[in-house]
Amino acid sequence: QVQLVESGGGLVQAGDSLRLSCAASRRTISNNAMGWFRQAPGKERAFVAAINWRGSSTFYADSVKGRFTISRDNAKNIVFLQMNNLKPEDTAVYYCAAGRTSYSGSDPASYQYWGQGTQVTVSS
Repeated sequence: QVQLVESGGGLVQAGDSLRLSCAASRRTISNNAMGWFRQAPGKERAFVAAINWRGSSTFYADSVKGRFTISRDNAKNIVFLQMNNLKPEDTAVYYCAAGRTSYSGSDPASYQYWGQGTQVTVSS
């Protein structure tokens, strides 16, 4: 079983940047697609970004395309989400997830393991 721990969240102003990290333990995630999701208060969990097992393919929600970048370091068993030009509507708890296969898309059902989340708050 994989344990995922997110970090890097915080309170920032609109236009600022943050980099979230997701560290995996107990076993390697190098064969898993990885994804980031977010959940704002009163809303359902929403897809943000995904990356395939070796980092050669990425996929983004339209709302973050051009501002967020997902990447991974399989040697260190870690996944990143670089978030630039943050907006108040990006405020949410951000979750890291490990896919059931080496390629996973935007459906939360295609992810098997989830972290506990890290809060990102963007003030206007």
